[in-house]
Amino acid sequence: MEIVGGFMVMMWILGLFLTVVWLIMPFAVFALKGKVEQNRALLESIDRRLSSLEEHLQGGGMP
Repeated sequence: MEIVGGFMVMMWILGLFLTVVWLIMPFAVFALKGKVEQNRALLESIDRRLSSLEEHLQGGGMP
């Protein structure tokens, strides 16, 4: 009977852990989504700047 009691305690702790993860996960995902969008915009601007610099260097002119 003690084995069943110990198993129930382990399941209770596991359930509590999963509940905490389930409640925190959406906030973590939305926080990461904002950072990813910000980094994407920054990378797009860097790409545009690099392509314009590359075009300028291939043309042989000075900035």
